Amino acid sequence: MSLHERLTNEKRESTEEQVIASRKDFLNELTQKIHSNVISVLGGELYEKDISVEQIRERVREKVEEMIREESTPLTTLEQDDLIDQISNDALGYGPLQPLLADDEIDEVMVNGYETIYVEKKGKISKIDASFIDEDHLRRIIDKIVAQVGRRIDESSPMVDARLPDGSRVNAIITPLAIKGSKLTIRKFAKDPFTIDDLIRFSTLNEQVSAFLDACVRGRQNVLISGGTGSGKTSTLNVLSGFIPAEERIVTIEDSVELQLNQEHVLQLESRMANIEGRGEVTIRDLVRNSLRMRPDRIVVGEVRGGETLDMLQAMNTGHDGSLSTVHANSPRDVISRLETMVLMSGMDLPIKAIREQIASAIDLIVHQSRLRDGSRHITHVTEVQGMEGDVITLQDIFLFDFSKGRDQNGKFIGDLKATGIRPKFVQQLEDMGIEVPLESFKLQYILR
Repeated sequence: MSLHERLTNEKRESTEEQVIASRKDFLNELTQKIHSNVISVLGGELYEKDISVEQIRERVREKVEEMIREESTPLTTLEQDDLIDQISNDALGYGPLQPLLADDEIDEVMVNGYETIYVEKKGKISKIDASFIDEDHLRRIIDKIVAQVGRRIDESSPMVDARLPDGSRVNAIITPLAIKGSKLTIRKFAKDPFTIDDLIRFSTLNEQVSAFLDACVRGRQNVLISGGTGSGKTSTLNVLSGFIPAEERIVTIEDSVELQLNQEHVLQLESRMANIEGRGEVTIRDLVRNSLRMRPDRIVVGEVRGGETLDMLQAMNTGHDGSLSTVHANSPRDVISRLETMVLMSGMDLPIKAIREQIASAIDLIVHQSRLRDGSRHITHVTEVQGMEGDVITLQDIFLFDFSKGRDQNGKFIGDLKATGIRPKFVQQLEDMGIEVPLESFKLQYILR
């Protein structure tokens, strides 16, 4: 190819890119203009409860086509359909979030501002080519989400936890707390709750550990699931809760309902924020106390993070064994420190030794879960709380994740949970209840390094 031909091709390509960019800018401006006009003109009609989806789409289509005819630059049929879909999604769902929420491969949606949206797929976070029209558009969607669960967000109450109808967890924070615009985070949950088979398939745990945890839950051991944010604690809690016998009465307590238990006899309780006058707040601690009067066989707390920890420990120590909960921590040893701190947050002036005795007596097992660098989620520790030695709570690892196998050619960790050779002290208690745990489960596999 001659120099002249090469320069001609480069000029042609440059011109094409400029045309595409110019067209894209025009469509963005037109979309913003028509979107704002449609929302302004149709107003409350889009949110009437007695109007069907088809009627909304038809009204949006008529109004969009009318506004497009007034424009000097025509739109293609595909561009018109895209615009109609955008506005319909805003009225019927959650605007640009709607296709993201419908994508089963997306685990989390993170809106850093009206122009910037990130998603998490298979443990990896990436920016996507989607955005809200402006800050007002984002605020309308946030208001719509929180209103569905009877909550509010405004300058006097600028952050809120809520949930979508499918149970997905939502956190929103607006100005003046959020700098450079509102922030929205949505933790999605599978339409069908994960089962133990799913966790085994994901390599979160193996069949050996699954059978052991099944025996622990059926045998009414008190289990805490620990880990960092996004490590999969709630999903694991949901799966372990499924091991609770169907004939038992279960009370679940959460900030916003996420657990999806399949048993029939389940009572779900949800905390409540204060109203605009600052009254009417019902905390997790209030619900834990109230649950003790509801004749529960099991108490499942979505997460302990404050003074309710003391009430939970007391419940475990006064006949409500077999309780389950989650806690944020970096390791099983850190769980103990976190529990001590949270008990002190209850306002009770208890000596540290008394707190540790409560913890050692109440908690039987800590299941620690991590999200590894490859994006996968694994249970890395299954640890028994053995009791007190002097002033120290003693822990013993039953199963540990074997990192020594390294990674495969795609960077995925290929290790697995291995038995340390330690037999838990409560195995005899399980056997007395008629729950057999094969001794082979604890045969030494993990070599300490």
